[in-house]
Amino acid sequence: MLQTALATENQARVRSPFLATARPRQWIKNVLVFAAPAAAGAMLRPATLAATGLALAAFILASVSTYFINDAADVHADRAHPVKSRRPVAAGLISPRRARLSGLAVAAAALLLAAAVNLPFAGCVAGYLALTVTYSSVLKNIAVLDVLAVAGGFVLRAAGGAAATRVPMSNWFLLTTLLGALYLVTAKRLGEHSRELRRPPHWTGRTVLASYSGPWLQQILTMTLTGTVLAYAGWAFGYRGRDIAMPLLAISFVPFLAGLMRYSLLVSRGDGEVPENLLTGDRFLLLAGVLWSGTAAAAVYLG
Repeated sequence: MLQTALATENQARVRSPFLATARPRQWIKNVLVFAAPAAAGAMLRPATLAATGLALAAFILASVSTYFINDAADVHADRAHPVKSRRPVAAGLISPRRARLSGLAVAAAALLLAAAVNLPFAGCVAGYLALTVTYSSVLKNIAVLDVLAVAGGFVLRAAGGAAATRVPMSNWFLLTTLLGALYLVTAKRLGEHSRELRRPPHWTGRTVLASYSGPWLQQILTMTLTGTVLAYAGWAFGYRGRDIAMPLLAISFVPFLAGLMRYSLLVSRGDGEVPENLLTGDRFLLLAGVLWSGTAAAAVYLG
């Protein structure tokens, strides 16, 4: 995993320092804004599609702003890290002051765009910015709260998509989002914890990792994996559509479960530290994702 991270950082240095700091590979997380309107069967409406596109752009800007601000705040710690020291701010390609100002400007643009969608959505974006700033300054050093805060960012993305398009979210949908996010974040922490145990003494990693133990992270991983499966089953099997919807949603549970099992296998091998690489680079996961989204979409839009 270290070689993968180094290769990613080296590729980033070839691009514009500002683009590298914006972390385009991380933007995939923001597609979660499509989840609520898609699950509600509303994505075929032009107005909904336009609102969701604006919501996606606003959350991308919001996430980019936090990368600039965080890199400016963590510049000294990043310079002591074998991988993060290659980031443009830590490497001296962008000054901390310029990065901080750029982050604030992008955050303002995100809020203005969000306000143009509607006020409830602007509240979600503002909440996301407040949460990420609090995480970077305080919560990232407090065990358990750091995991909950990162997962909360995913929930706010999903809630933001619902607010932007004014579609309702079921309790099962919210539970699936929350528990699925907790599963991904816990898997990431487990991968980081495993690497931390093997690192040379001079490396600087997440200080909160010292508060965790491998067995505890495994317990939370099992709990959130089980919860995600049950919550999705509650949504899928509780859906009320036409006759064709129920069998298709039942079928969608199979690739959903297969994808989670595959991800769990990869995590057990120590590959959970960079989830975006797994989700976009593993053929099994990509195939499971296509089958799951295809059957679920057919059920919702034909039902």
